[in-house]
Amino acid sequence: MLSYQHAFHAGNLADVHKHAALASALAYLTRKPKPLSYIETHAGRALYDLSGAEAQKTGEAAQGITKILDRLPTENPYRQTIEAIRAEHGPNAYPGSPLIARHLLRDTDSLHLAELHPQEHAALRQTIRARNTHVHQQDGYELAVSLTPPDPRRGLCLIDPSWEVKSDYTTLPKTVQTLAKKWNVGIIMIWYPILTDAPHLPMLRSLEQDHPDGLRHEVHFPPARDGHRMIGSGLFTVNPPWGLEAELQHLTKTLFSKLKP
Repeated sequence: MLSYQHAFHAGNLADVHKHAALASALAYLTRKPKPLSYIETHAGRALYDLSGAEAQKTGEAAQGITKILDRLPTENPYRQTIEAIRAEHGPNAYPGSPLIARHLLRDTDSLHLAELHPQEHAALRQTIRARNTHVHQQDGYELAVSLTPPDPRRGLCLIDPSWEVKSDYTTLPKTVQTLAKKWNVGIIMIWYPILTDAPHLPMLRSLEQDHPDGLRHEVHFPPARDGHRMIGSGLFTVNPPWGLEAELQHLTKTLFSKLKP
């Protein structure tokens, strides 16, 4: 399905959860001088305008990053990335995960970004132009499998589909199992929505069975509007880097503890 466009949801509470975790993991990985690989299976357009018609229509960013950015400490890598992007692109800019990764990673690192939607792919290619960044108009699962194990072997793969395709819930665990076998040192971070009918639970059982040492972290929040099905955000990380669990617990306490579903 190629109808999904993240501009309607950029900067919402799920983005805050996902992107804060991603920024923390990448900031930790780049403490060492060794180069690393970053793979993203569903990249989107990378840069969003929170004053645009799409964001204004849903109001999700207003309930998300606009409301709670100042709760993050100034040294937090997620906050620092947003502020750097806004200094370049204006006060209403919001970086998607590819731009967060590109900002935090170094020229010696390698980035592979997959986006199948033609318009989103074109915007992604326009936004991120760097010699070490490769933008693919390709199925993200297939790309990740074809690239693993990557060179360099250190690194992280973010899997963040729209979840509008029901088969994602069965395709993803199989893909992750394949990736983990081919790339046993790779960090694989999976984001999933928590919906009122909980379609993620069978998938999560598969992931936990296949990867018993994986890190599961979930936050819950009120629906963005009447009838909205998303009431939380989840992350499951294979080979979680040191400190990620503590950072996620701090994130919950700082940003999400007062939000009631």
